[in-house]
Order: sequence, then C-alpha cells, then structure tokens
Amino acid sequence: MLRRQDVGHRVVVRRIVGVSQNRTLYSDALGELVGLTETDLTIATDKGTVRVPLREVHRAKRVPPARRPPAAEVIALELAANDAWPAPTQARLGSWILRAAENWTGRANSALAVGDPDRPLEAAVDAVQEWYSAHGQRTLINAPMPLAAPVNAALDARGWSARPLTLVQTASPASLLAALPARSDLPPAELADSLADDWLAMVAEHKGTLPAAARRILTAPADVVFAQVRDAGGGLLAVGRGAVTGPGRWLGVSLLQTAPHARRQGLAQHVLRELAQWGAQRGGARVYLQVEERNTSAVALYGRVGFTTHHTYLTREAPQP
Repeated sequence: MLRRQDVGHRVVVRRIVGVSQNRTLYSDALGELVGLTETDLTIATDKGTVRVPLREVHRAKRVPPARRPPAAEVIALELAANDAWPAPTQARLGSWILRAAENWTGRANSALAVGDPDRPLEAAVDAVQEWYSAHGQRTLINAPMPLAAPVNAALDARGWSARPLTLVQTASPASLLAALPARSDLPPAELADSLADDWLAMVAEHKGTLPAAARRILTAPADVVFAQVRDAGGGLLAVGRGAVTGPGRWLGVSLLQTAPHARRQGLAQHVLRELAQWGAQRGGARVYLQVEERNTSAVALYGRVGFTTHHTYLTREAPQP
C-alpha cells in the first residue's frame, strides 16, 4: 500500500471495479499521487483527477517518474511567477517566500515552498503558521509537485486540507502564434499600460472585490500589459494580462476572461495571441499560465493551442483552530 511519503510521486493503482461470472474485474490508474487520506487516494492522470476509495484498491505501488523538468527549472519558473504576481508583503524563510496581500488570491497569500527553508521541515511549517497568524491571515502553503513532495507528506500528517490541483502549463510564443491565426473578423485586441475601471470590474466578477493590494499586484512588474477587446460601442468583451519576468524571460498570462454574452467567438484566443506577440517582442522565451485541473474547458482550450503541463502544485490550508 502507498504511504504519505509517496504523495507527489508517480504511481500505478489497480482498482477493483466489479465482478463478472465469478471473476474480479480491475481497472488501472497511472499518474501522480496528489492526495492520500485514511479513506481514499487521489491521482492526477493524463485524463483528469481520479479519487479511489482505499477499500477498492487491490494493488498500488510507486513507479519510475515520467520525464520531468529539472528541479532548478521548476524553481526558476515558480520564482518568475512570483515576480509576475508579487504580493506587497513578503518575507523569507530560508529560500521559502512568505506572501500576504489582503487575502486576494491564493497565489499572493501563500508561502511558496521551494528550496531550503533553512531549518527542519516541521520547524519551517511552525514558522509559517506563526507568520500568518501574526498577519491575521489563514495559513496557506503553495507546494509545487513533485518538488515539494516531502512538504505535502508533512502537511498530510498534520491534517492540512488541499485546494484543487493547479496545472502550470507552458508553450513557446512561436507555437502559440502558429496555432492562433490573426482574426480580422473580430474587433482588435488592444494593449494598455494602465488599468481601466471596466477592465477591473470584469476581473472582480471572477476574483472578488479588488483591495488595494490587488492593484499593486497587477501593476507592479516592470514589463506588464493589459489586453482588452471592445465592441463598436466601447463595451468590454474580453480581457487578459501579460507580464514578462525572471532571468529566463517568462511571459505569464493571467486573467484571461470573456464577457458571458460574448463567449464562443474565439475572443480568448484572440487576446492570447496578442499577448504572445507582445511577449515575444520583449524577449519572452516561454509562455506559462496556471489553471485548475478541474476547469476542463479551459484546459482543453489551452491544450488545443499547444500548452502542456510543466508541473503542478497544491495549495495547502492549515486546519482552523
């Protein structure tokens, strides 16, 4: 049987799915073990997340990992993403980054557990909890997988919950531009250096009320742009944000949204193409975005235009006292 230290690693699970003519029927699942409790286990497979009750597990074991990016590359991308979405309050715990931003978005209000926290793991988790308690916020830890597998195992043992699995997906600007032909039948996708009120209002519909910290996050990077598509009357149809950060010149795409009445017209792809072109002009060597694995429609869209999963992460939340 799998153990907590197997979380974050590639596993194969043979599951009992029924009986036919006195013969037991099995189904196999192969993927990354992202959760393990006393009652079930959760695997992120190529086809989605699978939750298996332990009572149905016939056999399970760790298997050699699929080809993965080097740990240094995962860390570099996570640090570039932090620079692209910078919490106004940050502190260091060794190499870990503690972040707070008035509770606006999990990314900006979680400890990024990459590298060495400069103390034993249990002491590091205690220090994270103390820091967030001092800031009057719930304690969250962002654990990239499988890099932070030991962190996830320790948090499992402490009874921490996990938010939905997030995919960090990447593509090259050239492949995106090839997969996303220019659309002359749509209003132009325009780029702005500043935030319009209705642009912020559209974001707030999905991300909640924007505190002062949100504006600081959105505008802080040196290379940042705000894309928008408007109809003939000036009404906002779609938005998106791009930021180029890090030594590797990563283009981070975020807040890609379309007004409900304007969906299924290709506007999201239209905005994405404009952002990819903007990023390429600023030396963006690679493009990344972050999407919840359960958002199947978005994952399918990104897959069609060339994005693949670079790595994943879990946002872990401490039990409430």
